This record gives sequence, C-alpha cells and structure tokens, in this order.
Amino acid sequence: MQAISQIPLSISGQTWCWRGDRAGASGDTLHPDDLVTQLLLARGCLREEVEAHRAPTIRHFLPDPSIFRDMDLAAARLADAVQRGEQVTIYGDYDVDGATSAALLIRLLRELGLEAGYYIPDRLMEGYGPSGEALVRLARAGSTLIVTVDCGAQAFEALGMARDEGVDVIVVDHHKCASELPPALALVNPNRLDESVEGAAHGHLAAVGVAFLLGAALVRELRGRGWFATRAEPRLIDLLDLVALGTVADVAQLRGLNRAFVAQGLRVMARKGNGGLDALAQASRLARAPLCHDLGFALGPRINAGGRVGKSDLGVRLLTTRDEEEARIIAEELDRLNEERRAIERMVQEEAERIAESQTNRAVMLVAGEGWHPGVIGIVAGRLKEKFGLPALVVAQDGDGTGKGSGRSVTGVDLGAAILAAKDMGLLIAGGGHAMAAGLTVARDRIEALHEFLDERLAASVAVARAERMLPLDAMVAPRGVNPDLVRSLDEGGPYGVGWPAPRIATGPVRLVRADIVGTGHVRLLVAGQDGASLKAVAFRQADSALGQELLHGGKDRRLWLAGRAKIDDWGGGHSAELHVDDAAWAG
Repeated sequence: MQAISQIPLSISGQTWCWRGDRAGASGDTLHPDDLVTQLLLARGCLREEVEAHRAPTIRHFLPDPSIFRDMDLAAARLADAVQRGEQVTIYGDYDVDGATSAALLIRLLRELGLEAGYYIPDRLMEGYGPSGEALVRLARAGSTLIVTVDCGAQAFEALGMARDEGVDVIVVDHHKCASELPPALALVNPNRLDESVEGAAHGHLAAVGVAFLLGAALVRELRGRGWFATRAEPRLIDLLDLVALGTVADVAQLRGLNRAFVAQGLRVMARKGNGGLDALAQASRLARAPLCHDLGFALGPRINAGGRVGKSDLGVRLLTTRDEEEARIIAEELDRLNEERRAIERMVQEEAERIAESQTNRAVMLVAGEGWHPGVIGIVAGRLKEKFGLPALVVAQDGDGTGKGSGRSVTGVDLGAAILAAKDMGLLIAGGGHAMAAGLTVARDRIEALHEFLDERLAASVAVARAERMLPLDAMVAPRGVNPDLVRSLDEGGPYGVGWPAPRIATGPVRLVRADIVGTGHVRLLVAGQDGASLKAVAFRQADSALGQELLHGGKDRRLWLAGRAKIDDWGGGHSAELHVDDAAWAG
C-alpha cells in the first residue's frame, strides 16, 4: 500500500494509503463502472474474474459438495433417514449461525417429507457445544440420527456418550479442529486438518454455508435414488436468505462463495418467503428490503438476543414457523430481549473498560468480572478490541470458581489457534474458535496464567499488526461528490464485510462548521468544502476517544481531511448522503 503524500499523520495516528494498486487514483476522475472495477481489483479479485464478482452467482462459485471429507457419507445417512421416516433431531448452537443452520436443515427436510425436531442448549445452564447428557436423552426419546450444526468439532466426550448409546451423529461445523477428531458417524467441516485442498479453500464458510452444501449433497443423493419421481424437488435457492443472515451475523469473510451466498440471499429475503424473517424485519422497523449491514446490525442481534438473555430456541422457532401470528409474537419478544441485552451490555462494558484501561504494555486485553452476564461478553470483547486496537477477551466469573470467556481478535492475529494451544497446555477447561473469535471456559486461578500465555504467544503478531496501522482508502472525492450517486456506485462492488471491506473515501480539505455529541457518544459534524458544498458526518461512539475530542474541541473553522464510509441518510424518509467518519487529519 502506498501512503497518500498530501495527508499528514492522522489524529488517531494512522497513515492513510491507497488500497491495492490505486495509487494516485481520484474519485472525480473515474466513471462509475471504472470505480467498481477498481474496488473489485483492490480487494484481490483477478481481472479475469471481475465480471463474476460484479454480480456473484451461486452457479459460478458453488463447489461440488463431494470435495469435502465425509460429505457423501453424511448425505447418504440423511437420505436413508428421509426414506425411512426416521426421527431426526438437529442440535444447533444458540447464536445466529447455529439458528440459521438448524432452520435451514429443518425446512429442507420438511420439504423432503421429514419433520425433524431440534434442540438448542441453554447458554447459561449447558454452555457451548453438544452436551453428552442431552444427546443421550434425545436418543432415548427415539432419535436415531442427530445432526449437530455450528458445534461438535471438539465434542469428544459428548459424542463418545452418543456413540455408546447407539445413536448416529453427523457433525456440521466450521470451527477449528484438532488433529484427532471426535467419534462422529460423519464430520463435515472445511477446517478439518485432513481436509482436501479444495475443501480447505472454503474454510471461511460459516456453519450455515456448510449446512447448505450438505443440503445440496442430500438433494443430489435423493435424486439419484429416484426420490423425486413422484414428488417435487425442493428449491435450495429459496433457503439462501437463511445462509445470508447466518454468514453476515457470524462475521464470516465475504469472499468467494460467501459473497454469492449473501448477494443472492438478500434477493431471496426481499421476496419475503420466510414469514419469520419478514416479521423480524418489521419488529426491527425496517421499512425497506434488508441490506447487508441490516443482517449484522438489525436482524442478527435480535436473533442472538434469544440465546444471550432469553430462551435459546426462539431463533429457530421464528425461522421455521409456518404461523404468521406466532412469527409476529416471537419477533416482538426478540426485539424486547434485544433492548434488555443492550442495557446489560452497557453495564458490563463500562466495568470492563475500567479494568482494561489499567492494563498497560499488554499484547492482549483480558478482563474478568463477577456477575457479568455471559450472554454479552462477546459483544463487549468486540467493543474493547475496537477501542484499544488489541485482541480482547472478556471472562464472566461464576460462583463455582470457573469463568466463561469470549474473545475477539484483530486482523493478522489468530486468536482461535492461541486458545487451542492454551487448552493443550492445560490452561483451559474448554476452548476453541477461529482466527477472529474464540470462546473458552477457565478456572478462576488460571486466568492470570492464561493472560501471560496469550501475551507471550501473540506479542509478535500483535506488534506487526500495530506497526502496520494504515487506513486504506479507495477514492478521494470533493465534498460535493459525496452524494447518493457515489453511494450507489460504491454499493455495486458489494456485498461488503470481513475479507471484502466496505469502500472508504477521503474528502477535504473541509472547514469544520459545527461539532456536537448526539445519542450514546456519537460525534455529529457539519463541514463545508471549498467547492461550496456542505456535508453531514458522524463519528460513531467516538465522543470519548482522541479522535472525538479533537473534533469537538480542536477548533471551529479549522480545515481538515475526513476519511470514512459514504452512506445514505434515510432517517425520516430522507435520501441525502453523509459520511461515517473513521479518521480525520488536520490540514493546517
């Protein structure tokens, strides 16, 4: 990346640079189509793949499901269950990825003529992953096949109990695996260490993406057996709304197949074929068809609220119900629980930040507290990561001497691998995850030792990540150029998310006309450009940061450069463009 010479070191201490090979590019010298091409190339798209990525389709990106180990075995066992009318239970995790994965398989099996049950563990009472006791109960209640989704990759004891009970278990997961695998009939996971090269290339899939591939393999298997000679074949594409929601909410990288999943899934969602999702959109006060960021910031958090502070099965019930009234009631309950979750989150965050501010010269932030709700610690860990620019773990201590922890990492630092290593060292009771997020259970007297271990293990990669604090930009635009047409052009390179970052532009120099605080710590700006245009901008949750304080008190009428995301401000039915500020630099 090449630094932008006319921009001094920013207020937050970052060097602004051009993303990819866009050195010297300027938004006002590019036509919209040229801009979209540049956006795609800057995100690693090969020139010959530009058109495929401009409008990503399932047909282009979907692999043959058989490239994944155990996929054909799992599909054949599920096909047997469908043809025999067996009692099947889908055992899902309590987050959005688990809920959407479970709902996808339940809805697909329903269309195939099999009504599957589901089991979602209670976050507080049972914790993450399959419970051996629960698997045994399901078997004794008549289930002959259990499919775990978004969990199971490390469930050695639980799956051993299920095997001893004589019930078949298929694991559909995406979390990191150990070299030894638990005793499942089939374990479909692109992150198996023994996965094929082709399969491992899809290690960025969320569990719901893996579940969709299993669904494709199942339909193909049944087609080969003549199952559809007298019945309609299900339309797998109609399930992509669930895949899109789970993929975005689980912060999976939006590259390759995931981009096609989300792009096509949003189109399916706009058709309102899933009554539960439609009810949730209404409860979220979305008056238009959901956009990609709505999945992560409006729909996803509400489904998560069920598992965090309410009933863990509310998400699956909502996404599988065929009753409009039930969908409305559940959606409204999830909306209420989400408000409750926000209040709990604010309290834990304030306490966690106070502890974190005393941790100096650490490569990893690790904070622990009594009475913290385990349902919000992952969100708080993400907030700490954003504020301090370091991997962060938050541990909620129980009264029995153990703590449940959740962590979030920064780009370039593999937290999941470090947690597995800590588990292998005997520092954890349980733990796992992936590069950007991890969960763990730790004894109270091992918390400090865990902190020391993570500091030592991750110090080098964290140092590299911090040394490379650069803010990539995609275009430099005059203030008048920050308009709805620009936003629409930028959106054509989406969907955006982790691994396919949303475009960031710079504008300026602009004169700071007004700066004040609105909402919960947001800095609202009005700036004026030399071209006579005025522009609204918002720096979210920055009131107490160095950036926010400079903007608020750095001096009215001073000139500065702003960097951020151009968005449509549709509040109150408006349709103007505004800038969501990531950074700023004084122009003199």
